[in-house]
Amino acid sequence: MKVRMTRNAFDLNGALGHIAVPEAGGYVFFLGKVRSESHGRRVRKLIYEAYEEMAEEEMERIRKEALEKFPILDMLIWHRYGELEVGDDTILIIASGKHRKEAFEACIWAIDQVKRRVPVWKREVTEEGTFWIEGNKVVPEK
Repeated sequence: MKVRMTRNAFDLNGALGHIAVPEAGGYVFFLGKVRSESHGRRVRKLIYEAYEEMAEEEMERIRKEALEKFPILDMLIWHRYGELEVGDDTILIIASGKHRKEAFEACIWAIDQVKRRVPVWKREVTEEGTFWIEGNKVVPEK
């Protein structure tokens, strides 16, 4: 599967196997992880909620747009949901290209699009409380 929402940790080699081809000279991985600090607060965990079917459809649109926009060979986009601890994987994007430059550019573009367009909502559970994260905006949970 080149696009998926999952509760499971990523297998990077398994993921690569979905897009590996002999023509590719470069693979760029973007691996997002739960970090221990955000907006000056210590993070205990993240809770990702998603409209799974719609999220996968939008990630597939992003994947197809990337294939049209950049001279890459393929792209994989996987996103986790559920409760994730500090250090857990959150998102994986792999772009393959004949050369590294286009794979890097496509990967950067894709993560920005996923953050902007995919219906996934993030809550940070911190020592100070729980907060919804909307882009760069932090909204306390009521």
